[in-house]
Amino acid sequence: MISIKKLSYSYRKKESLFKDLNFNQEAGNIIGLLGKNGAGKSTLLKIITGLLPSEKRSIEVNGHAPYKREPDFLSDIFFVNDNPFLPSLTIKLYVKVYGALYNNFDSEKMSQILQEFELQEHQNLKNISYGQQKKFIIAFALSTNCKILLLDEPTNGLDIPSKKIFRKILVEAIDDDQLVIISTHQVKDVETVIDKIVHIDKGTIVFEKDVYRITEKFKFKTVNNINSLTNVTYSEKCPVGYKVIVPNNNNEETELDIELLFNAISSNAEINL
Repeated sequence: MISIKKLSYSYRKKESLFKDLNFNQEAGNIIGLLGKNGAGKSTLLKIITGLLPSEKRSIEVNGHAPYKREPDFLSDIFFVNDNPFLPSLTIKLYVKVYGALYNNFDSEKMSQILQEFELQEHQNLKNISYGQQKKFIIAFALSTNCKILLLDEPTNGLDIPSKKIFRKILVEAIDDDQLVIISTHQVKDVETVIDKIVHIDKGTIVFEKDVYRITEKFKFKTVNNINSLTNVTYSEKCPVGYKVIVPNNNNEETELDIELLFNAISSNAEINL
C-alpha cells in the first residue's frame, strides 16, 4: 500500500522537516496520525498523494510513484483536506462529473451517506455551509471506494450529531482491502474508530502501535487520587481527580483515551510495548 523509505523533505529556505523518514502501512487499517502543529502530518499526506514532490525511490504508493500523478494512481487514492475546494455545482452534477474519474465509485452508497448527512442532490456546493461541504466531501470520498483514503481534520466544522454519523458511516463504508489515514487534533472524535496510532513529532515518527496492543498493556482510568497507585506511567489532573495510564497487570479491559495517550507521548512518558 504505502512504502516510504528514508524520505527527506524540506520547504524552501527552511531546515529539513523529514530526514530519513520510514513509514510503511498496509490495507485493513484505520490509522490515527497524531502530532502537534507543524509536526509534519499534513505535509506527509500531501507527499503520499503527490501534491508535494518527493525523491525518486523513496516512496511507493499502490505500486506507483506519487509525484508522477499518473491516472491509475489518482483513480485509487482520495485526499480530503481541511479546506476542500468545491466548484459551483449541484451535488448531483458534481457526483456525475467527478464520480466518473473513479472506477469503483458507488452511486448507491453516495445516496445513502447523503441521506445520513441530510444533504440534498439539488443543493449547490458553493451555497452550503462549511460543515455541510465537509460532510459532502467525506461522503464522496467514501463512495469512491479508493484503496487509500487520506482525511486531514475531517471532523472540523461538523456539529456533534454529524461527528457521530461520521464515525458510524466510516466504519460501515470501509472494507478490509482499504487503508484509511486520519490526521487530526480532534482525537476524541475518532478514538472509537481507529485501530492503529502513529504519532509524529518534528518530522519523526516517535510512536506507532496497534490500539489492541496499547489497551492490552495499559489501563486508562480516572481516580480520586494517585497516592495509592504504584507504577503510574502517566497522570494529569482533571476536575474529578486524576486521569492515569497504568500497566495492565490484571488483564482489565479499559477504553483507550487517545488524548491522554497523546499527552503522555508528548511528555516523553515511557509507553513501552
